Formats: sequence, C-alpha cells, structure tokens
Amino acid sequence: MPAVGILAAVSKQHLDATDLDRQVAGAVARFWQTRDSQRGKQQEAGKADQGLRSAVTGGAQMDGFAELLTRLVVGQGVRANEVHCRKAIELPGYFRPTMKWDMLIVTGGALVAAVEMKSQVGPSFGNNFNNRTEEAIGSAQDLWTAYREHAFADSPAPFLGYVFVLEDCDGARRPVGVEEPHFRVFPEFVGASYMRRYELFCRKLVLERLYTAAAFITTPSALGPAGAYDTPADDLSFVQFARGLLSHVSRFV
Repeated sequence: MPAVGILAAVSKQHLDATDLDRQVAGAVARFWQTRDSQRGKQQEAGKADQGLRSAVTGGAQMDGFAELLTRLVVGQGVRANEVHCRKAIELPGYFRPTMKWDMLIVTGGALVAAVEMKSQVGPSFGNNFNNRTEEAIGSAQDLWTAYREHAFADSPAPFLGYVFVLEDCDGARRPVGVEEPHFRVFPEFVGASYMRRYELFCRKLVLERLYTAAAFITTPSALGPAGAYDTPADDLSFVQFARGLLSHVSRFV
C-alpha cells in the first residue's frame, strides 16, 4: 500500500515521535483556525451569544486529529474505506438504540476501534467539565455493555480511545474549591485546577478500563494557531495513544 502523509515515519513496529509531534502541532493549529472560523460565522449571522458555544459544539474542530489518526492506521494496513469519521459512525447501544463516535474502524465485519475526540475552550469550565465526564463515561459503559450482549457480532474486544484538547489559560490552571457538606472528596481533587481534573479524568478512564487509551493535550489561544501545545502527563501523550492504537489494529491487517 502506498505511503500516505506521515506513513514514511510509520512501520509495523516503529512510530517516529518527532514527526508525530509535528503532525499533532498541525492538528492543533487546525483546531484553533476552525474554531475561530466557526465563531466568526456565528457572529456575522447575528448569533453573538453563540460565539463561545462554538468552543464546545463545533465538531469539525477535531477534524485534524481524525485525519491524523486515519493516516496512521491506513499506514498500518487498514483500508481507507474501513475508517469512518463523518458518516457511518453509529454503533448499537445497550441503553439506547445507537450511539455516535467520532471515529470508527470496522474491518472484516469486526469492530476494531472506536475513538472519541473532544475539546474545551473556556470560560465555562465547571459545567462543561461535568458534561464531558458524564458523556465519556456513559458512552464507554453503553458500548461495553452492548459488547457483552454480542451487539458487534463476533468482534474481539475493540480499542476504545479518548482524545481531549483543553485550552491552556488562567481559568484552566486556577485552583478550584470543592463542596463537602457530608463526606470528603478524594484528596487528589482538593485544590485541583480544571486542567488537573481533566488529567485525572483521562487517566482514570484508562485505569478503570472504560477506555483502552487516552490522550490529553493543552494549548494556549495566543500560540495555538501556530501549533503550540503541551502534554501535561507522559502517560497521556498522543505518542503513547497512537502506539497503543497501532499495536491494536496491527492484529487485524
């Protein structure tokens, strides 16, 4: 199969971290550029109150990451028509008829992988954090229960991935208090910023085996359009995430 994008840096056993870093920077730049474009169009249409809401609701903002992951798995031998990002992204659920994922890989009649790709740009960190956590936990629980009930034919256990991009700003870094009227919260949450909360959340998704792997990326609004980003935790890096995904899909090609 011919090389596609960063395929030259990918082999069955090796992932070039330096080149992948450059590709992630490109996806980050596209994230900010798409977000700004969406917000501008909303404001031009007289929906100024929705300008900031585009930070959460604009699904196309994560397209750069979807395309990057697609190039990676195609480079591993998955056929391009077996990767679904905009259409045919529904899976049967157990608690609801269907659920949509941001990326699916279905090959040979088997569900190979399902990936969620979400983001948050301030300022409403509190409500959005709660919504994001409930959404991610619910989707994973629904999928694994449906899997238990043989909703995906005879598919082996799929790879479930979670990619999250957070704006790096004062609001995300500021310590946040907790309410403890009856019982103590877990100590890691005491005084933790929303950035720290998201890091803990992503790590616990994997620890509790709701997701196979998670990637957590932060990026500042001032430098983000130029591709600036950071990985607060090595175990939640995009490189680690990509390695896990490629290792999994290699069993099916």
